[in-house]
Amino acid sequence: MRRDYYGWATADLDALSSQYAAQLDERCAPQGDACSFETGRAVLTDLFTAYGDAHTNVRDPEAAERLREIQRGQAVSRTGARTSRVEGGLLVVSVMPGSPAEAAGLRVFDLLTTVGGEPAGKRNGENAPVGPTEFVRLEREGRDFPVTVQRAGTTDFTLSLGTQRLQARDEPTLSWTGPEGRTALITYPSFLPRDASELFLRQVQEAQRGGARALIVDLRYNGGGSLTECVAAASIFGPVEYRSHSKGGNAVYAGAGGQETRPGQRPPRPGVWAGPAAVLVGPNTASCAEVFTVYAQRTGVLAVGESTKGVGNSGVIFQDLPDGGLVSVTVLRAYGPDGQPLPERVQPDVLAPTDLTLLTREGRDTTLEAALEALRGTALR
Repeated sequence: MRRDYYGWATADLDALSSQYAAQLDERCAPQGDACSFETGRAVLTDLFTAYGDAHTNVRDPEAAERLREIQRGQAVSRTGARTSRVEGGLLVVSVMPGSPAEAAGLRVFDLLTTVGGEPAGKRNGENAPVGPTEFVRLEREGRDFPVTVQRAGTTDFTLSLGTQRLQARDEPTLSWTGPEGRTALITYPSFLPRDASELFLRQVQEAQRGGARALIVDLRYNGGGSLTECVAAASIFGPVEYRSHSKGGNAVYAGAGGQETRPGQRPPRPGVWAGPAAVLVGPNTASCAEVFTVYAQRTGVLAVGESTKGVGNSGVIFQDLPDGGLVSVTVLRAYGPDGQPLPERVQPDVLAPTDLTLLTREGRDTTLEAALEALRGTALR
């Protein structure tokens, strides 16, 4: 941390390190050398919170292993569902086509109130026993497990979710919405896979072949990933140049036509999409997903939803910890082609929070509705 950190935080790291080292000693005193890694992670998390850079954080072994599996393109035991912890349960934010979850009848925006017989998500603001990490742990066991589903228009019911060997990554998916079903909606879950931009470009081109009149990209549950991939993906709307400053020097990431390019290289083609477009964002939109949105906005694309996490102006490296976890350390500051720092977070052009009650009880996606309304009648950019 002392060696590599190059973010925007200005707190006194030496003073904080001394303060939290004393806290660690106090909490570990009863156990001595047997003090758990969990205690160390908790104190380190508190230190990073006090330091004030949300991009610098620590992950437990389960979350760290899933990140590595995605980066390596591995197949793992999965249901095919991806979840996010919300009040009342785990919100299903994506379902892999052809997966056991899809075969069982699970749908995007179902709310899982219990998983494996245990309460899931949050209850009165506090974490319930099962969150996304515990859901993944159940998947790894390779056995069927029950979930209680809350879905708009039905009474709660139980499904049994099985698993099979699937890619650890989640890919962009294309669906259709809006007037006459001619608005392409691409749910983009992550920029972590090495081919994340290529997969996205394929879906955009498929939407064009299908006669899409407008494009909406859903990044509400995209936590970021590779800078190379998000810069390339954002360039479907126009050329992108992202500049980074670090202790080791400066670098430039560039994209055009939905592909990675060299800085200053003549774009291989113009922007792929020139029609009406919007990006859906929210508090879980982070890091590279914020970068994507900032560059999309600069070409006239609307950001619709809520303010994002606030780590879009920096980049990180991952360092392994002895217990299999990892620490994410901010090592670069982000700038645009004009030399100005990128904004910390995305402020939406259209403020439209996702109402989870309406979403899970009535099937109304208030953020998507606002995007469709904002795009109604818009002209080519």
